Amino acid sequence: MKDLAKRFTANPLLSPADLQPSREGLEITCLLNPGVFTFNGKTWLIVRVAERPKQQENIISFPVLTGEGGIEIIEIDKNDPELIATDARVINYKGADYLTTLSHLRLLCSDDGISFYEPEGYPRLMGEGAQETFGIEDCRVTELNGTYYLTFTSVSPTGVGVGLRTTTDWKTFEKHGLIFPAHNKDCAIFEEKINGLFYALHRPSSVDIGGNYIWIASSPDGIHWGNHKCIATTRKHSWDSKRIGAGAAPIKTPAGWLEIYHGANAEHQYCLGALLLDLNDPSVVLARSEEPLMIPSAYYELTGFFGNVVFTNGHVVANDGDTITMYYGASDEFVCAATLSVKEILSTLKYS
Repeated sequence: MKDLAKRFTANPLLSPADLQPSREGLEITCLLNPGVFTFNGKTWLIVRVAERPKQQENIISFPVLTGEGGIEIIEIDKNDPELIATDARVINYKGADYLTTLSHLRLLCSDDGISFYEPEGYPRLMGEGAQETFGIEDCRVTELNGTYYLTFTSVSPTGVGVGLRTTTDWKTFEKHGLIFPAHNKDCAIFEEKINGLFYALHRPSSVDIGGNYIWIASSPDGIHWGNHKCIATTRKHSWDSKRIGAGAAPIKTPAGWLEIYHGANAEHQYCLGALLLDLNDPSVVLARSEEPLMIPSAYYELTGFFGNVVFTNGHVVANDGDTITMYYGASDEFVCAATLSVKEILSTLKYS
């Protein structure tokens, strides 16, 4: 099947050199996987900004947040026999895992959806506390009745969980801690209640029994979650054979809730596909992509910090109800955009 995404000619829209580091002594290595929302008549991105010290020959160095909000720089000799550094994103040293970069979330806005800038007066969201010492990542944004729900990956030595902060003005935030404990990520809250309940997609991780699958949960208040159910699993010998996870909040269509999700294969190629969920009971999957909707193919998707990756956390749906402007991370380094058609996606799905 052909790739359905119509990439912006201006891609990549954002590269690491386009922003300034959060503090002296660090450099921005990657821009990744923005959440997307509209506010005050503008298109906004909440971008994951990954930083580390400038690397020296024969030394791996990376930052870790302290419990007091400072930063500690850890340096390890590349020849140390207790170092495993085969992955650009994660290293293991003396049996413990560390991230090679430290991520925070940064707000950018645009009048045209193409040229983005960092506005004054809006804070950067940094990791805080023991559960976020390795940073916060990959935010999804959902607006419900004037409140914006920010779900993001909280990373620490004890695991990867889902954190929640809420805001009404993007200048002050209420922190709700972890709403899904380790190991969990890829959490997207639906943009309206269904039968009086909040719903969210999430992705528990398992290395022994089960796998990296998409689950659904419900909540009376958007903070306390239960009624968990697995709704989609990986598929052997497919483009999504190794892991799958939700993208942004599902899009409501007359046919059902349309969820654009990411899938990876054993070669760590990340593509995008779709699920269609029942309007009244979103735990029921009506249809699914057999082939990906979007495959890494542009040069900025094939090469970068971690190449062969397209990964989305956010989009804007036009007033026509059909045109999706999807913002996505490419190669774990660049922020890009493409358009998709709801009708075209629906026409490609295989119904159960």
